[in-house]
Amino acid sequence: MMVTFISQCEKHALKRTRRVLDAFANRIGDNTWQTLITQEGLHTVQKLLRRSASRNTAVSCHWIRSRSRSQLLWVVGRKNKFNEQGYVPVNRTEKSLLGSEQGNDWKYLPLINGFVRLAALLHDWGKASQLFQDKLNPVSNMRFKGDPLRHEWVSSLLFSALVKSQKEPNSDENWLDALITSSWHEQQLQSWMKEKNQLEKPLNQLPDAASLLVWLIVSHHRLPFLANKTERLQYADQPCNSLAQLLDIVDKQWGYQNLYDASEYAQRIQQCFEFPHGLLSESKVWRQALSQAAEHLKHQLPLFDEALSNGCWRLVAEQARLCLMLGDHNYSSKEADPTWQSNMALYANTQRVNGQTAYKQRLDEHLVNVANIAANITEYLPFFVIEPPVASDINLLKQHKNASGQFSWQEDVVNTIEQYREQQQDKTEGYFVVNMASTGCGKTVANAKIMQALSEDKQSLRFILALGLRALTLQTGDEYRTRLGIKDDNLAVLIGSKAVLDLHQEDKQKTIQQELQLAEFGSESQDRLFDDEGLELNWSEEKWQGSLPEEELATVLTRPKDRALLYAPILACTIDHIMGATETLRGGRYILPYLRLMSSDLVIDEIDDFTGNDPVAIGRLVYLAGALGRKVMISSATIPPTLAVFYFNAYQQGWHIHALSHQKSLKVGCVWVDEGQYDEKKDKCIHACQIATITTADDELTVSHYRQYHNNFIEKRVKALRALVARRKAFILPIQKEQGKDLQTQYFAHIQQAILRLHQAHAYSERETQLQVSFGVVRVANIPVCVALTHYLLAAQWPEEVEIRTMAYHSQQVLLLRHEQEKHLDGVLKRKEKEGEQPEAFQNPIVRQHLDQAHRNGKAKHLIFILVATPVEEVGRDHDFDWAVIEPSSYRSIVQMAGRVRRHRAGEVASPNIALLQYNWVAFQGNNQRDAFSKPGYENRNLNLSLSTYNLSELVDESQLLKSVDAIPRIQPITGWKTQQTTNLACLEHASIERLMGDVSTAKPAKAAVRTRSTFLSSAVLPKNRPTTLWGYTSGGWWMTALPQQFASFRESEPTKRVSLILSAKNRLHFCEYDKDSGWVTKEDEYGIGFQPLAEPLKQRLWLIRDYQQSLASRENEYQQAEQLSKRYGEISFLPRKSSGVFYHYNDQMGLSTFKVFE
Repeated sequence: MMVTFISQCEKHALKRTRRVLDAFANRIGDNTWQTLITQEGLHTVQKLLRRSASRNTAVSCHWIRSRSRSQLLWVVGRKNKFNEQGYVPVNRTEKSLLGSEQGNDWKYLPLINGFVRLAALLHDWGKASQLFQDKLNPVSNMRFKGDPLRHEWVSSLLFSALVKSQKEPNSDENWLDALITSSWHEQQLQSWMKEKNQLEKPLNQLPDAASLLVWLIVSHHRLPFLANKTERLQYADQPCNSLAQLLDIVDKQWGYQNLYDASEYAQRIQQCFEFPHGLLSESKVWRQALSQAAEHLKHQLPLFDEALSNGCWRLVAEQARLCLMLGDHNYSSKEADPTWQSNMALYANTQRVNGQTAYKQRLDEHLVNVANIAANITEYLPFFVIEPPVASDINLLKQHKNASGQFSWQEDVVNTIEQYREQQQDKTEGYFVVNMASTGCGKTVANAKIMQALSEDKQSLRFILALGLRALTLQTGDEYRTRLGIKDDNLAVLIGSKAVLDLHQEDKQKTIQQELQLAEFGSESQDRLFDDEGLELNWSEEKWQGSLPEEELATVLTRPKDRALLYAPILACTIDHIMGATETLRGGRYILPYLRLMSSDLVIDEIDDFTGNDPVAIGRLVYLAGALGRKVMISSATIPPTLAVFYFNAYQQGWHIHALSHQKSLKVGCVWVDEGQYDEKKDKCIHACQIATITTADDELTVSHYRQYHNNFIEKRVKALRALVARRKAFILPIQKEQGKDLQTQYFAHIQQAILRLHQAHAYSERETQLQVSFGVVRVANIPVCVALTHYLLAAQWPEEVEIRTMAYHSQQVLLLRHEQEKHLDGVLKRKEKEGEQPEAFQNPIVRQHLDQAHRNGKAKHLIFILVATPVEEVGRDHDFDWAVIEPSSYRSIVQMAGRVRRHRAGEVASPNIALLQYNWVAFQGNNQRDAFSKPGYENRNLNLSLSTYNLSELVDESQLLKSVDAIPRIQPITGWKTQQTTNLACLEHASIERLMGDVSTAKPAKAAVRTRSTFLSSAVLPKNRPTTLWGYTSGGWWMTALPQQFASFRESEPTKRVSLILSAKNRLHFCEYDKDSGWVTKEDEYGIGFQPLAEPLKQRLWLIRDYQQSLASRENEYQQAEQLSKRYGEISFLPRKSSGVFYHYNDQMGLSTFKVFE
């Protein structure tokens, strides 16, 4: 192919570009090259240019297609140097933007800078205390467990003393003037500290700017929190409407004192308030910097008053804290400045030199330099929004206005969005999207097309696709590469496990050599074996190089994973990677996901799969995305209306302060998407998208409008769903107790009869053997029942003409064996055959072996494949079964499992293919001491959410289920649902979501003439403004503490243990845990784990037989032996028991369980 390269590079980038292009092409002009080249060679050129790219790089490549036509292939570097066809401008016009375009958009940037500078100069002021300096002293023998008071609390007390010691302590101008003129006195502050350090609420009664500044100082390592649950519960129902009110509450007990030893505390506490070396007033450089910073902030006070009145102060505070912490981390990681001149005998930190402790940075040096770096970072904030790279030129995402077929709804959505943007003249910039397209309709691809249509230029992508499961994340990454052709330099995939990623990658390799290279790459030292890192290995970093100031980011960009998280245009990740932006309570782990979210739109897939407190935590993330000006999409076929409304409310509250901060429209474009209606005559889908514009001016009215539009969309969707043919129908299986018989045996016998009944109705005839074959799933709620039921089915008496093959599928299985199981199931259960076609599963070697074996038996006429699974089967697996038996936990679980029946096969089913057990196992036992529909489920007595009966026949409408099992009760509550939450399973779920998120319907306006978003100074009581709800985080002042996260934590569960099943040098298996001091330590006795093999006769009925040691041996190579492999792939997590004795039993077929399988 003939190509032409055009360089518009500047400065040093021009030399680097010429060096690369001269090696591959002929220079036919000063900055123009031309050559014949292969596709592979062109890719190499592009790769080399990206590797050396900087902000001044701009190179376009044109393919000469004919004498009259050329095509722009790509641009490396600054795309604004070219237009869409790759042409360079011949003339330019300019206009003043008051300093810069960024400065114009960032109205409050000077205010953020003012707070950052001053807070940085004071953040470690408390380190001047006698106690802290003695601690740092390299020759001191005083080593204690924690300081009585943390240094940031002492710093806050010092600043509070400075403000309150002024003549007019209620005036910000007064204390700022004291700093500007250096008229404050050390002796006065020291006296105040000695006399009043025991004040109950030392940070209260400060003026506005001082209040925000003291919060920045006290929170620069950790948010205020309460470790004691009893103390925490005192505030569970308390409102907090302002920062002033918050500072009336927060004291040293909010994480700032250490009471490990009461006598030691009493002995040392006074040293926190003694400053024998002074308070830095003798440091001319620090005092001068303090004066300049105070003067700068004083000039910004009118802007601060405006931010207080419109609520934008919250964004100012958040971003000031981010810059302060980033600056602190950055300079603390550096060596001391050898040129620093100071006679102060005060130090900020120490370092290890030749194994010995030595002083590092002086205190005034540290404070001044942290202030300089933090202020620089503040100026870079706009660049974090506009500079990170985007993915463009993705051919398979290009719009096809005349698309046809079942997937044409995607183009209908894109067309509708384009028309809307034209009508709005692109004045609406905030977007909240709900994608409720049905399973199998192509939501994953549609999400990318929608985000591209909403991008600024309608042709690029920069977004986060956040998912709940590793498997879904990896599958999505594969789909984006294969179906959309997204290249490695535009896509990164992050999951929470290196071992899981390696096994996934292994399946994608075609040769042994590639597998060996992967294994070598994944080898890590033992101290990082359980580091939760997982990065798709073939992501390229080169495209983004030089786009952001890496020197300031040095402490957060330490690994490839960090760079992928920040830079990759399309980031597919488990949502845990991004939740840190709002969920980090201590340290700076929130910084990187926060920076990412500043430039990246957010798509949360399968949004309703999150249960417990997770939706509240995700609501905090949605709020932040809105506050940072990003677009948000939530995606799932079964989103309850309450969930959609509350996420929208969180988003619109965030967007409101962003719009005011950046002088944008308060309007939000609300988009609803599904697969629309298919017009057979036109072979097109129509009416797939509904868009409404809602102004975020009034919380109550805004939410009311959104709810009305959402209900209208759902009405249309329900009509469409009811018009579909029923692929799934369900009946309730009666379960009666018989006196004198074992309860578990009775319960499992009912399940066995349901299996036989469903198999008879939905089996296929296998042509070669003439066996009647079906693949079914039995969903149970918990692992012990899963293993016990599997064992029962293996040992049960079956009709003579029936053969079964079964296996247990749950989470407590060794990673390698679970991977082998899922790999097999993914291949066998991808059922896409049409009517009359034989399933491809019949050709699977293992399935084929079972078919032939059953046929040789002679008596068998039926072969039933049964997967006994816990809720891990409900989401993340693209499995298609012929039938299902479901132990009910919630209506959601019924819908999710139903989605695994005839998942990809069209056509109406004649008879029910799903059996719902009348009682779940807990209810069947008659144990009324606990909620039968919880763990998993939505019953929660703490939230007053309980059912009056556990008989499923009374909790669902069986007549409707016999017609069709669908998501309608999930997406459209029945009339009067609030009065039926104790008698209807779906109504219970709607009530649970509303209770967790907080009810916004009772919102009351503030008693002011003009209602504003101000929560800083307003005396109005905001409704439901308590830390336990989402509303309590998005409004008021609790967000400045860790209480919202403590009350509703993300991924909150009982603490689990993670061990590895390790093959020792003596060829024996042991469950071991890694200890950084002792290495791998056997934990079988401590955790009560015993090895119990499955009886040989029972193995004859296993669907898939696995052998851990053989699997390890098959992966051995010259780089890694079985023992080393077992440390990586033998991972298993479980909940340890506290009592002594053996509670867990393990074998390769059943995994780890409390059920003793060998008896």
